[in-house]
Amino acid sequence: MSDWLIVGLGNPGASYEKTRHNLGFMLVDELAHDAQSQVKRDECRSLVGRAVIESSMVELAKPQTFMNLSGEAVSCLIKKDGRSIERLIVISDDLALPLGSIRLRPKGTHGGHNGLRSIIDCLGTNEFIRLRIGIMPEHPIANAKSFVLENFGKSEQETVEKVLKNSAEAAKTVIKDGIDAAMAKWN
Repeated sequence: MSDWLIVGLGNPGASYEKTRHNLGFMLVDELAHDAQSQVKRDECRSLVGRAVIESSMVELAKPQTFMNLSGEAVSCLIKKDGRSIERLIVISDDLALPLGSIRLRPKGTHGGHNGLRSIIDCLGTNEFIRLRIGIMPEHPIANAKSFVLENFGKSEQETVEKVLKNSAEAAKTVIKDGIDAAMAKWN
């Protein structure tokens, strides 16, 4: 039984590992590292690990279904005993937010993000906490689909490391103090 389920969105496989679309996976790995845990158990077509974060038992998950089918994995994971939509945090990249910024919300639309769309469709609700990490570039891009599947550039690495640290702290704030306190502090 877990207090929280944190799901990071991304695509499985080494070729996607460091892409913009995999910030959800990167943050789950950051949280696991901070908690001296690993995310490697196979469950519901996801890699899952258990960690104690802010004195709460947390299941960390990385769906292996590819982004557009994330909802299939999340709906399976949420049905397990001790898990609830009220204690679900979904982490995704967001092309509408500047690189380095984060937004916490208690609910909302998919905003054009196919992973969030799949989760909303499969759960039948948009009322779950989401932590979105900005990837918007400084300059206009021609093709969003190819942009999100690109690796971060060398000049972006420091910003990515910092936003992952901040996002980990924001997720911990949600667990410890609730979504309203976390939004007040991190949005």
